Amino acid sequence: MLALLLVAVSLGLSNFAASVGLGASGVDRRTRLRVGLVFGFFETAMPIIGLLAGRGAAVALGHATRWLGASLLIATGIYSLAQALRSARDAAGAGTQSEPPQSESPQSEPQPLGRLLVTGLALSVDNLAVGFALGAVHVSLPVAVVVIGAVSVTLSLLGLELGHRLSTRIGGRGEVLGGLVLIGVGIAVAVGVL
Repeated sequence: MLALLLVAVSLGLSNFAASVGLGASGVDRRTRLRVGLVFGFFETAMPIIGLLAGRGAAVALGHATRWLGASLLIATGIYSLAQALRSARDAAGAGTQSEPPQSESPQSEPQPLGRLLVTGLALSVDNLAVGFALGAVHVSLPVAVVVIGAVSVTLSLLGLELGHRLSTRIGGRGEVLGGLVLIGVGIAVAVGVL
């Protein structure tokens, strides 16, 4: 059980880091629900797919999936950064209406579901290989589903809250921070830190 818990925490750390970036772009109840469901689903499903696929497939896909996941995260971060910079440029071109409530507008806009799905997949695609490790320690599949899902959702929600608190301190630059964090998480996945 301890091995499963440690695996779940290590899998959830990348979700935590990415959630900080998403939280910096604004958090509302709908975003919390979406992030918890999407990240929890992918983090739980990928190791189970790896477990069911067996050792050969998991090992063969292991290295390729890490690079694929890292590439998707970096691309999502670059897209988020470009969107934030374009919004800032458009706001500057529209006049000098830098009202204090403007920094709160991202909080009322939920994260686009498509972006969350791509981020969730990118964060978890390298976890296919983890499934074999779970099989090697003879972990029950239902227990693995519950533990990995619960830890993933918890760390994702904690990351959202931390990102949200950071965004209230940095104001309208929250989306820029979010994009930079996603790029950083992608690089960390690529080099094997996460």
